[in-house]
Amino acid sequence: MRILFVADGRSPITLNWLRHFTEGGHQVFLASTFDCAPPPGLAGFRWIPVAFSGAKKAPAAAGSLRRGIWGASALNLRTALRQWLGPLTLASAASALRAFQREIRPDLIHALRIPYEGMLAAQAAEDIPLVVSVWGNDFTLHAPATPLMRFFTTKTLRRADALLADCARDIRLARAWGFAVEKPTLVTPGNGGIRRDVFFPAATPPAEPVILNPRGFRAYVRNDTFFRAIPLVLREMPQAKFRCVGMADEPRARAWAQRLKIESALELLPVFSPAQMADAFRAAQVMVSPSTHDGTPNTLLEALACGCLPVASDLESIREWITPGENGLLVNAAAPQALAQAMLRGLRDADLRARAAAQNAALIAERGDYAENMRRVEVFYAQI
Repeated sequence: MRILFVADGRSPITLNWLRHFTEGGHQVFLASTFDCAPPPGLAGFRWIPVAFSGAKKAPAAAGSLRRGIWGASALNLRTALRQWLGPLTLASAASALRAFQREIRPDLIHALRIPYEGMLAAQAAEDIPLVVSVWGNDFTLHAPATPLMRFFTTKTLRRADALLADCARDIRLARAWGFAVEKPTLVTPGNGGIRRDVFFPAATPPAEPVILNPRGFRAYVRNDTFFRAIPLVLREMPQAKFRCVGMADEPRARAWAQRLKIESALELLPVFSPAQMADAFRAAQVMVSPSTHDGTPNTLLEALACGCLPVASDLESIREWITPGENGLLVNAAAPQALAQAMLRGLRDADLRARAAAQNAALIAERGDYAENMRRVEVFYAQI
């Protein structure tokens, strides 16, 4: 097949998808919405910015910008601005994408999320079959945010010929947003699945009381809850350590550490490669993910594969993988006390961690394996 992906070319998720199909002998093209070096193995590449993805990241700014209007952080402000104004950039970007697809003549286009790649592809796809992937916050966070986001989400789903989602919840929500019942769907991990040669349990379970937060700073992750929970854990378990991936250069993380006087228990880490992430999961007893919007987070599946007990938000999509008290713990993402108690339980209950690790290894083998999920996707593509 000649497959055109519309995606963020910097993303490890995108690279997972590209790798499978380039290694499988398909002709793979990428229209990246962010500037990046062309990944290896491509038959063609084009950078097509949309929703200000070509703008340089603003430097960390002073008080008013960090707090933002409406008292929000700069991250929430940037998200809000993209939701209000980003759809206005679709027309010009679609013209560039349409020119690229007429040049390469793909058999199929796959947009790896709805805002703004799916919206862009739906504007440009003409008569080419279009597959759209749904990410965990496409419907719950972005779609209802503004009138234009609602309009273009519905337009994208009506144009799409097939849908991929990382949880059954999003298939149900897609129907409500305009995706026709008779069109084909597939539930599969958003990153294609877990590479079990990279993400696997430690030979010996970790003995140190380490909690790993792999989520970084996102508009839908309640890191305020996480940081407020740390002193509550330390009161009862002062030897506990907290490692935070993707927060090394975050002034907000340092500010929380100083304000709560938890610097000695906190390690702020840079963004990690997949191999480094796997090592970090294997060295931690507990993974924490206090999000307000999610499908199936890739970090959740990685934690399950590495035998790290998840403490995650009590969301419908997360319950498709986690049964509370059996293979993980679920909490209210806005409640520091509840999060602290769940982290303490995870650290103290070695039997729970052992039972969960065994159950989660089987779960990943059954539902999360990269090779098997990508085989199913390839069959799905051929049917479309």
